[in-house]
Amino acid sequence: MDSHFAGVGINMENHATQVTFKVNGEQHTLDIDNRFTLLDILQDRLNLTGAKEGCDLGECGACKVILNGKAVNPCQILAVKITSSEIKIIEGLHQGNILHPLQISSIENDGGQCGYCTPGFIMGAYPLLESPRNVSVEDIEVQAINPEAFADAKASGLIACTSMS
Repeated sequence: MDSHFAGVGINMENHATQVTFKVNGEQHTLDIDNRFTLLDILQDRLNLTGAKEGCDLGECGACKVILNGKAVNPCQILAVKITSSEIKIIEGLHQGNILHPLQISSIENDGGQCGYCTPGFIMGAYPLLESPRNVSVEDIEVQAINPEAFADAKASGLIACTSMS
């Protein structure tokens, strides 16, 4: 039986791999179970709970984070694949006591009743503001209420509470 997973050098016999990566600029080196997802590592090993587990299928977007500049659902990414990666999560958007414009916009526009899905929406929209296309917060707000315009932004998510009904 082959002891390496998909040819990427993951040793399944030991069930653990050492991975080095950065979260919000802080470097981490961890021995992680080969079966864990990035979301498992963020929540259970690093105690960072901004990314929320919703569906665990990559469909709801509640867990969305930025991985190497792209919005992704960490519930669908094996943690052993993140070595040398840069990860940005909701806990790292603010600068000191100053919130990121997306966080401010969410608060000012009643971005969520319970707030469970809010970090995922914010992190999904974050790459739009960081892109060279000069997209403004207002552009994102307009796109957010127009699903057809917003679909390709990969910032969509599902809302389960009553705030949007």
